[in-house]
Amino acid sequence: MRPFEGIRIIDATHVLAGPFAAYQLGLLGAEVIKLEHPDEPDQSRDSGPDLDLNDASMGSYFLTQGSNKRSLTLDLKQEAGREVMRKLVAQADVLVENYRPGAFAALGFSWEALSALNPRLIYCSISAFGQEGPRGVQTAYDHVIQATSGIMAATGTPEVNPIKFGAPAIDYATGTMGAFALSAALFQRERTGKGQRIDLAMLDVAMMMQASHLTAYLRTGKGARPRGNDHEHATNSAYPTKEGLVMLGASNLRQQRRLWAALGREEMAKRTNRERIADRDREAAMLREIMLTRTAEEWEAFLQARHVPAARVRTLAEALADPHVATRNLVHRFPAGAPGVPGPFGVPVAAFKLAHGGAQVDSPPPVLGADTDAVLGELGYSAAEIATLRTQRVV
Repeated sequence: MRPFEGIRIIDATHVLAGPFAAYQLGLLGAEVIKLEHPDEPDQSRDSGPDLDLNDASMGSYFLTQGSNKRSLTLDLKQEAGREVMRKLVAQADVLVENYRPGAFAALGFSWEALSALNPRLIYCSISAFGQEGPRGVQTAYDHVIQATSGIMAATGTPEVNPIKFGAPAIDYATGTMGAFALSAALFQRERTGKGQRIDLAMLDVAMMMQASHLTAYLRTGKGARPRGNDHEHATNSAYPTKEGLVMLGASNLRQQRRLWAALGREEMAKRTNRERIADRDREAAMLREIMLTRTAEEWEAFLQARHVPAARVRTLAEALADPHVATRNLVHRFPAGAPGVPGPFGVPVAAFKLAHGGAQVDSPPPVLGADTDAVLGELGYSAAEIATLRTQRVV
């Protein structure tokens, strides 16, 4: 049995962060019903580098977190659509929405209204800046939050900055934090029997992603500087090699002693971190010279064998080709494709393993509205009533 079997989630989210939060619980057994407007579906459906998939409303951004979900199209601006929504909420355990703050409430679906309908409901709102405050009404995407939070200013090199991350890390960190918050609320409900309101902001997540920088700034008044591939400790930085770039990870005093011993330069080892910082320029110059004597791949093997963290800098393609990744079950592959997706593809699963009842993909990402009739039938709608809803473009 997986952790969230028997839990029903209404996923009224779009793009990346919200859908990823619901996806994580879906991987762990929850039933996830994804709500989309029949004429304006989740914008991730037409996003990604495969333009043919985008045209088919099955873009790779949607595929990333679309598995294990049922697709229900619903126009919440029509009263008939809102009535369907109320019936769904009455039977649901969780509602996740990432409308602009206030927009969902304006449709009649505020926390107060829905908790009165279903006191056990976990109601999670994901937004850029939170439901209140001076920025509450503003909207943003991952890269806009990177700019707002200070992350961009601390990323890059001293010569080239600010720079945004190469991946939408804040979106996926927000989705992961959302899954954590939902798990906590569901666990709490098991004890109290009461529902919960979750207010999750991307900006807050971005600040937590800088937690050590934040604490340092509050103590010293000094913000993080863009250092590129260099760390304040030379033995914890990246260097060119005979072929490729190697990232050294001799972070603590014990590891830096091992590194210098492995390189035959025991006299360079330091007793304190203050000494390492004071001698950084000399250490870095020596390491730049030594690292050029082997390839990055050779240095990785040599240093790892001596318990010194080190890695050749890889591309995503190279990382996925690493035999070790295959042992972690990080990817689920659809070798024969799926409805709406001709040809093979793969999607990420979860970043952890459980001894039993772990995350797994049961069904492929659904085409738009694939489960509309089935879900409405389960809510008690007859075939004639469903046909009427279709005629009215409610679904």
